[in-house]
Amino acid sequence: MSMSVGSDSGDEDQVMSEINTTPLVDIMLVLLIIFLITSPVVLKLIKIKLPEETNQVIQTKPEDVNIVVSKDGDIYWNQRRMRDANELFDNLKVEAVKLPQPEVHVRGDQETKYEAIGKVIFTTQRAGIQKVGFITEPPDRG
Repeated sequence: MSMSVGSDSGDEDQVMSEINTTPLVDIMLVLLIIFLITSPVVLKLIKIKLPEETNQVIQTKPEDVNIVVSKDGDIYWNQRRMRDANELFDNLKVEAVKLPQPEVHVRGDQETKYEAIGKVIFTTQRAGIQKVGFITEPPDRG
């Protein structure tokens, strides 16, 4: 910060204080140039190609298990309503010991609470099911 004492008017008690911003701007421009030059060297970005969004169409087999969760949280096993998660667990335990183990496809309503879907996934894990998939709508192509 610089101060200049003005004695042009003859009044010695008057002090003029001004902030000289020219050195500040010079330093900021130098720092900007340094960061622009050094940032590509420091970051070492690796160019990669990200995967495209695609849904794989799978052929359903008769032995696959379809679990539907309605928006109210009701669980259906191949169109048959389950009383609770314990009944679902008992049915999944029977399927888990089969060789080869069937896949479980979970179809949830769009307005279903995450808690209901999470309960179904947790039950399939507890039962020992290895393959669990979600059935979704394909994305719009237009």
